[in-house]
Amino acid sequence: MAGLELLSDQGYRLDGRKATELRKVQARMGVFAQADGSAYLEQGNTKALAVVYGPHEIRGSRSRALHDRAVINCQYSMATFSTAERKRRPHGDRKSTEMSLHLKQTFEAAVLTQLFPRSQIDIYVKILQSDGGNYSVCVNAATLAVIDAGIPMRDYVCACTVGFVDETPLADLCYAEESGGVSSLALALLPRGGQIALVQMDARLHQDHLETLIEAAMTACKSVSKVLDEVVRQHLQEASVLSTE
Repeated sequence: MAGLELLSDQGYRLDGRKATELRKVQARMGVFAQADGSAYLEQGNTKALAVVYGPHEIRGSRSRALHDRAVINCQYSMATFSTAERKRRPHGDRKSTEMSLHLKQTFEAAVLTQLFPRSQIDIYVKILQSDGGNYSVCVNAATLAVIDAGIPMRDYVCACTVGFVDETPLADLCYAEESGGVSSLALALLPRGGQIALVQMDARLHQDHLETLIEAAMTACKSVSKVLDEVVRQHLQEASVLSTE
């Protein structure tokens, strides 16, 4: 029954998109002058703010320092007003801790940490409005913030959440689709080399469908990377115009 509601006979989803169609992505870089790098990104109705500090000296215990590479510290949080359900969301709750770890693992695969031994890079991401695909939107926003900070990366790291309904993969799920009993998978990709940085699944999925879903996620990530690349180019163009004035 859930499948019939999420995908019509004509192949349209609840919000009018086709199965492989992404939500509209809009982004701005350099939104905070105080930070080394920052970005604001909207993917459909999910909105995230990412701020980057570093590379800088290790704060706190020096024993955390790594002699051959930088330590990446990620913190994920959700604004109290980000969902229809108004409740306090402490930084240390299980979901936030898990998401922070996933972001850390993702950016450890993308950032050239070996260039900054015995130092630390801080990435803070906050969801301002939640409508599905929170992890993916955080990765995409943080990628722009890391680039804005001038920290070298192997490639853009782009993420997308995909689901499976009626033998059809759906790209870039919204909240209604995520909560509609869909088997979903979130994937972060370094698109040029096709290297997968992280795969996250919260529900069971038949192994026959796994390859199809991963292919759909990789295709969606490559589409996201084109949008992020356009945002970066536009930001650099605006910055060069300002510097010449």
